[in-house]
Amino acid sequence: MKPNHLRIALALSFLINLGVLGAIAYRSMIPVAVPAGESLPRHLQMSTEQLHRWHESEAGFLKQLGAGAEEIRAHRDRMIRAIFSEKPDQDLIDGERAAIARLQDEQQKLVIAQLLRERELLQPDQRERLARLLLSQPVAASTIEQLHRD
Repeated sequence: MKPNHLRIALALSFLINLGVLGAIAYRSMIPVAVPAGESLPRHLQMSTEQLHRWHESEAGFLKQLGAGAEEIRAHRDRMIRAIFSEKPDQDLIDGERAAIARLQDEQQKLVIAQLLRERELLQPDQRERLARLLLSQPVAASTIEQLHRD
């Protein structure tokens, strides 16, 4: 296999892994398997005080999460363009990959910190319900993986 083909194959493999990690992180951050028409606070049977504290905590978290996702998208787009350019620049590709990894690490820390905050405001039975909900979330295939399966 030629060195350029190997680099492209490695980059595609990295993108697949990145997509899988992104899907895992996204799915673990946003509990979406709450029964239709029921919000997460209602599912967890939060009190008025808990609900107030939860909303205060969620606003900043979601803003940071969205900003991080946009940064990851920008680096991912530059990396993909570099991979498929006329002459792939390995230093640029590596730099974008490193930036994505750093941002993903920051997002994982952000999610963990948010879950720890939520843990503190929930009662033991609510914590268990939330943990079960998060553990039940399916891990979806990345977009790249889905494209290559079709």
